Amino acid sequence: MNSIIKQTVTALRSSVLLFLLLAPMLVNAQQQPSIIPKPVDLKMGNGNFTIDGNTTIQYKKSQKELKATADFLASYIKNISGFSLKSNKAAAKKVEFVIEKSIQDEGYQLTVSPTAIVIKASSPKGVFYGIQSILQTLPAIRTNAALEVPVMQVNDYPRFKWRGMHLDVSRHFFGPDMIKEYIDLMASYKINVFHWHLVDDQGWRIEIKKYPKLTEIGAWRVDNTNLNWRERPQAKEGEKPTYGGFYTQEQIKEIVKYAAERNITIVPEIEMPGHVASAIASYPQLSCTQQPQLPLTGGNYTNMSSNYCAGNEEVFSFLQDVLSEVLILFPSTYIHLGGDEVDKAPWKKCPRCQERMKAEGLKNEDELQSYFMKRMEKFILSNNRKMIGWDEILEGGLAPEAAVMSWRGEAGGIEAAKMKHNVVMTPGSPCYFDHYQAGPEGEPFAIGGFNTVKKVYDYEPIPKELNEEEGKYVLGAQGNVWTEFITTTEHLEYMVLPRMAALAEVLWSPKENKNWDGFNERLQYHFKGYAQKGLHYSPGNFTVNIKPSSQNGQLMVSFYTEALNGQIRYTTDGTEPTIQSEKYEKPIAIKSSLVLKASTVVDGQIKGLQAAKQNFVMHKAVGSTVKYTNPVSQYYLADGPNSLTDGVRGTNAVGKYWHGFSGKDMIATVDLDETKPIKTISLGCLQNYSDWIFLPQSVKFEVSTDGTVFTEIKTINNPIDTNQKTVLYDFSAAFAQQSVRYIRVTAKNNLCPPGHSGAGKPGWLFVDEIIVE
Repeated sequence: MNSIIKQTVTALRSSVLLFLLLAPMLVNAQQQPSIIPKPVDLKMGNGNFTIDGNTTIQYKKSQKELKATADFLASYIKNISGFSLKSNKAAAKKVEFVIEKSIQDEGYQLTVSPTAIVIKASSPKGVFYGIQSILQTLPAIRTNAALEVPVMQVNDYPRFKWRGMHLDVSRHFFGPDMIKEYIDLMASYKINVFHWHLVDDQGWRIEIKKYPKLTEIGAWRVDNTNLNWRERPQAKEGEKPTYGGFYTQEQIKEIVKYAAERNITIVPEIEMPGHVASAIASYPQLSCTQQPQLPLTGGNYTNMSSNYCAGNEEVFSFLQDVLSEVLILFPSTYIHLGGDEVDKAPWKKCPRCQERMKAEGLKNEDELQSYFMKRMEKFILSNNRKMIGWDEILEGGLAPEAAVMSWRGEAGGIEAAKMKHNVVMTPGSPCYFDHYQAGPEGEPFAIGGFNTVKKVYDYEPIPKELNEEEGKYVLGAQGNVWTEFITTTEHLEYMVLPRMAALAEVLWSPKENKNWDGFNERLQYHFKGYAQKGLHYSPGNFTVNIKPSSQNGQLMVSFYTEALNGQIRYTTDGTEPTIQSEKYEKPIAIKSSLVLKASTVVDGQIKGLQAAKQNFVMHKAVGSTVKYTNPVSQYYLADGPNSLTDGVRGTNAVGKYWHGFSGKDMIATVDLDETKPIKTISLGCLQNYSDWIFLPQSVKFEVSTDGTVFTEIKTINNPIDTNQKTVLYDFSAAFAQQSVRYIRVTAKNNLCPPGHSGAGKPGWLFVDEIIVE
């Protein structure tokens, strides 16, 4: 018995000793650095490499292309520590750069041991990205802490070639220092394309020496920044334009060089043939009317010329001259020529444009735009560059070698890829970073929409509609920042951080390596770095996601919060949740009409200014089949074909629970499955002025017992002013009780009102629930 006890004790001692020996290794293996984007493969070891005054940077003297990369690293280390790292000097510790051509382009192999850091890559690009991974393990600012890089091995390379960020500097000008800060942020997350939107209606931002009025006149407008963008009046004669700015060609050269040193290619955008009121204010002869005008202040296009005249030869000479100077400044393969949102009405009235169409055998103004873009592409190609444009360049026929930037959803990108054209995906949802990322209560005023960090992180740039071969034409994706409502550096930082980091991981890391929880944990480290550097950022979306679903005929609701370690508290009586409210554990059954509210709790505190709210209504049509005469827009399908009878009411959030119809009436027929006595029918509708969404002109209610012969119950005309910004309104009809099986509801689409940027054009029609009692 004693011998058994002794053997057991000996075994236990051996096990404990083995555990103690392995414990440090196990701990290190679990404490991976918070690198974003997540490397393809990362293995941790024991210990650290400490950067100090005795550390040198080593590379072959014959590889002079590595000097700029070495200088970048030395400058960064100097700023956070005061240490001056010498290059190619004998030392006990080194950071070594090795060019190895077999490694994938932009990829790198990083080996960190206690005595050396070695970065292998096929070019300075990969070495630079290896450096960025190292820097994310070091303090964000100078703290006088030891600069310790954990021992590890990294094999890393990007998934996509085009990893982009866009910035509109036309609506609001951002100076060269801010542009450099933007480039530094991009570089830190291995983003490699800066799409610089330099020209639009509201301002011409690039010096063109042959046409000095473009910046003397077109770069300035009356300062109305104290007013809401959509409410700003046009400038009046005699008002001095003082708001704006432009970049000199010398400044642009410096910025292009600065970006290149960080492996970022700048793709300039020179808008055409629309969005050019700033150019026409400078040179009125370029428009169809040739009438003098003031630079566009913002929001009001009345009597403004925003298009070049496609029938005027001087326009093409002017643009070739402009692009000739642009091409010298920007060495990028692609030049962005815009091509979006062209109002073709002036072309229809213009004798020269109509004569051009006749001479070229063009059927319509869409083909005239195609002619315009194809002609400009020939000039770009003759200079050994390539054209890229927004997805409207597909209209009327795509230029032969043009690449397409798909922003109106993914449809344009899918079409272009199937035509074997290169594509950059940048759909408004989720790639527009001027949209809200939280709240919107308590958030800086934004143009609309709702693109949270998680929504960005969950994005897949290759649509399922493309097969493997077609998917190869997707170069990548980018985040877009339009600045109608972004006027300051602080606001700009807030809108891109941390969504830029989320998109970077989407575009760099393998699809199968993505994990939201892991990313969210790593992001917390970056939040601390932002704060230390004085950068403004969003701490995340605390709004609870309320997700209704039908399970075996029962309406159920589940909750989700993006907050790390967040809990959810909720109420079902319309009151505000508190710490003491019901804790969410599992999906909730909805059995009656009620108002549900839910809040995120982190560290014992309610987060967010306002609880998420969802109205549910139980009525006689819940669960009924709905058929549509006109199809629902593929961009606004809500929860599927029966969203109008799911008991879930739409909210102010445009992307939730609304069926959208673009320029068409909604004609919906509900089958109640059996004859039922009813006496009220109503239809919920949304108006959101800024998003071109307007209440219908009228709503007609009809009933039937056989689904063939319908009797009109009532037609209700819209009582709400189309200039109201946001409205939720129920069109309701009450009548003497009838027994019916089928209900047909017709909502007539409305037009954008006078004074709206789309005045006279069909708007969107958004509908949510057909309530039957």
